[in-house]
Amino acid sequence: MAKSIPERVIRSGGNVFADMGLSNAAELDTKARLGAALNLIVKRQRLTQAQVGTALGINQPKVSALLNYKLEGFSVERLMHFLVALGQDVEIVVKSKPTSRSARIAVKAA
Repeated sequence: MAKSIPERVIRSGGNVFADMGLSNAAELDTKARLGAALNLIVKRQRLTQAQVGTALGINQPKVSALLNYKLEGFSVERLMHFLVALGQDVEIVVKSKPTSRSARIAVKAA
């Protein structure tokens, strides 16, 4: 019987991209959360890719990229505009941070 190697578990700091040491972690996390919100809206509204493309003014390959979280070609601003085009309100709130942590960008989908 092969000897098993114990798994090493590392607690996340809340941003997997930062945990991986990526320099643009905040932007990547924001895009991922906006992408998740878009995907949720598309599923809730039971939209086809053609309907999504029409609503967002993008072609089918871009819709496919968006729905498969290939977000490199989309800015945070554009993703927010897509949410608005799908009938969602997007709020940006600027507030003081607690002294217990670093400043951050957070996206919360309701």
